[in-house]
Amino acid sequence: MRYTRAIVRPPPPTYAAGITSTREGAPDLPLALVQHQAYCLALEQCGLAVSVLSADAEFPDSCFVEDTAVLTARGAIATRPGAPSRVGEVSSIVAALHPYFSEIASVNAPGTVDGGDVCEADGHFLIGLSHRTNEEGARQLAGLLGDIGFPSSVIDIRGSRRLLHLKTGISYLDDGRILLTSDVPRTAALAPYELIEVPEAERYAANCLCLNDKLVIADGYPVTRAALESCGYEILTLEMSEYRKMDGSLTCLSLRF
Repeated sequence: MRYTRAIVRPPPPTYAAGITSTREGAPDLPLALVQHQAYCLALEQCGLAVSVLSADAEFPDSCFVEDTAVLTARGAIATRPGAPSRVGEVSSIVAALHPYFSEIASVNAPGTVDGGDVCEADGHFLIGLSHRTNEEGARQLAGLLGDIGFPSSVIDIRGSRRLLHLKTGISYLDDGRILLTSDVPRTAALAPYELIEVPEAERYAANCLCLNDKLVIADGYPVTRAALESCGYEILTLEMSEYRKMDGSLTCLSLRF
């Protein structure tokens, strides 16, 4: 799939009040904004036109726009985030998507889905069953994807405390390759792909962005970078310190289509 557009939202003044499980301290908002600008420039380097929404102080986690929708080549699906404090983020994202998607389906209560639990791999969708995406949400999402011709598989990651979302530990790299951590269950859904495992010390690097023949990875993970370069990928690196502090990563910060 070739991407042409992205929607992003910078972190708001309330960013430090967001949800996090890390012990890395409070994020530095000015530095987070600098890193967000660099992120937008990287998307442009990959050939995407970037639409920047206004920061939303009502929702501290609202810069993590990926959790609010699942975008495909055949339509969009609004999610229902698993954290109650984030459900209100969805309506403004749906409004931003309407110029590009004539119809937008929705996951409804009692289902919950975070977009960070959804990984597309060559038209097949891997859906993470997590503490944010429940069984009913995964069932609804699979049905909505099936309605527009996309198959899917569910991967249960609830047994790993370190995986907030499926894409905390997995990224599709194109060319039939998946980058992942050791704690992603090796289910039958992954059998068709070549698996590249990141070292334990570099597990944050498992979340990356493959965009139009370029691969954007977090800076500071040399072993993973070398492994990916040996596969022939053109690498862009970004410092993600202020998003890592809030359980965020590269894919979280944009909706790409």
